[in-house]
Amino acid sequence: MKEVLKITEEKMEKTIAHLQSDYAAIRAGRANPAVLDKITVDYYGAPTAINQLAAVSVTEARTLIIQPWDASVLRGIEKAIQMSDLGINPQNDGKIIRLVFPPLTEDRRKEIGKDISKMAEEAKVAIRSIRRDGMEKFKTMKKNGDLTEDDLKQAEKKIQELTDKEIKNVEGVADKKQKEIMEI
Repeated sequence: MKEVLKITEEKMEKTIAHLQSDYAAIRAGRANPAVLDKITVDYYGAPTAINQLAAVSVTEARTLIIQPWDASVLRGIEKAIQMSDLGINPQNDGKIIRLVFPPLTEDRRKEIGKDISKMAEEAKVAIRSIRRDGMEKFKTMKKNGDLTEDDLKQAEKKIQELTDKEIKNVEGVADKKQKEIMEI
């Protein structure tokens, strides 16, 4: 019984970690190196993440500096950023690339807010699905004679408490990101 609860909890926590990584990639009007995580550059035939090719740092609230360790990859990084859905035009001075994040418009903030809510809802659905799988395992264990009726009720109660806790975590993460987006 404890094994099933542990596996269920781990799956739910992975769902929240995935949601947080998705939120980190959302552009919030301020410079955040995580927006570059999904962009890869063709480096000697291999798709390579920008943070493995260059030092990425935040110099001001809305400016990101990318300084490649190998100057020959500068043009490739610039092209990869232009081809991505980031929506920012990189400024290349021959040594570094500057990304200046424009402030978000009110309409864009609301659009991002809807995306954040949608992602949170998808995470909640995933957590409920994990709960259902856990409940099915407990019912199978009871059918096989590994659990008594009382053990099954107790297990279902514990898995529901776990689900409620993790859904609250999802809401907390989503609220935090919503506040960050709505800041001017």
